[in-house]
Amino acid sequence: MFTGIIETLGRIKSIEKEQENVHFTITSSITSELKIDQSVAHNGVCLTVVAIENDNYTVTAIKETLDKTNLGTWKEGDAVNLERAMKLGDRLDGHIVQGHVDQIGTCVDVKEANGSWYYTFKYDVTLNNITIEKGSITVNGVSLTVVNSKLNEFSVAIIPYTYEHTNFHSIKEGTVINLEFDVIGKYVSRLNELRK
Repeated sequence: MFTGIIETLGRIKSIEKEQENVHFTITSSITSELKIDQSVAHNGVCLTVVAIENDNYTVTAIKETLDKTNLGTWKEGDAVNLERAMKLGDRLDGHIVQGHVDQIGTCVDVKEANGSWYYTFKYDVTLNNITIEKGSITVNGVSLTVVNSKLNEFSVAIIPYTYEHTNFHSIKEGTVINLEFDVIGKYVSRLNELRK
């Protein structure tokens, strides 16, 4: 489990394909605190640490993960939002985040608004995911509140701290992002489907 509160940014050092899997080696300030088999959220995708060397660690993404997320668009040098799994007993500063990306979305608009930013994202509604005003959403692993919700798009407001300390500063119109919808909303939606 994660909270959606990003700890730090990592940089993709190398990408290596092995059959249908992809190994990502990442340079990060938290590498010295990681252990093999530990879960770390990368742009909201829960991946397991499989190797550590100096300031670098490696995680592996399987085909299913590559198909459902934006990991296939990553390039060497890209900045990645990182969050380690939450500890039991810690405060939950964001919302309950599983690290299981539901689908990708695309940024369709970015507006600066006197020191903050509004981002609008579109997503495929045929996958039955929804947002609601004032509800929670995770974009690239960042816990956010929906400010404007429509059938296949939503907007979020980004404060300067989030803009500077996550990879939101590199998101522009056309950028593909990872979305994890609120777990409680997903259960309610599924229950409604089953009642039909």
